[in-house]
Amino acid sequence: MAFTYFFRDMQTLEMIRDYVIPELRSRRYIHIWDAGCAMGPEPYSLAIVLRENMGMIFRNVKIHATDIDNSNLFGDIIKEGIYPREMVQRIPKPIFEKYFSPADEPDHYQIADEIRRSVEYTKHNLLDMKPVRTGLNLVLCKNVLLHFNEAERVEVMQMFHDSLDGGYFATEQTQKMPGILQDHFEPVVPNAQLYRKLN
Repeated sequence: MAFTYFFRDMQTLEMIRDYVIPELRSRRYIHIWDAGCAMGPEPYSLAIVLRENMGMIFRNVKIHATDIDNSNLFGDIIKEGIYPREMVQRIPKPIFEKYFSPADEPDHYQIADEIRRSVEYTKHNLLDMKPVRTGLNLVLCKNVLLHFNEAERVEVMQMFHDSLDGGYFATEQTQKMPGILQDHFEPVVPNAQLYRKLN
């Protein structure tokens, strides 16, 4: 099981805050797909950033968190929202104190109900090429595409494109947009992997 932690990729979270959230505020319902969510720190980190920057509009947000999860553990972990100290210790202190409380297990902390309610976990294999839903406003997929061959990456990214209603796609810094998809997405900022859907 890969180790991960909260607020791991601040650059991507800050780009979403600066470029995606202003557009999302005008939406009545907001649907986000975090593909490859592992045990939940990534979708929950995103949920906290959205809550901090959207206020009460956050109640209209649903984050669809998915992973292939060969361990069959991720769903229960995400539902409970309880994490050990080493996974939450990098969270800025004011954010940690606002959204976490001590759990029954020593040195473990549970995320606030409001944040937990915004994240819905489903076991899902990206290579089935079936989106978790359509009409999405943001797709976040990091540390997954690098495990696929080039043809699989193109097909999965095409699926992401088709599942978006306008909207944005964010991926890891090492993942470049395949040439065949250049007319499907445009970079929002140079030297960062946040894209806006075209056509």
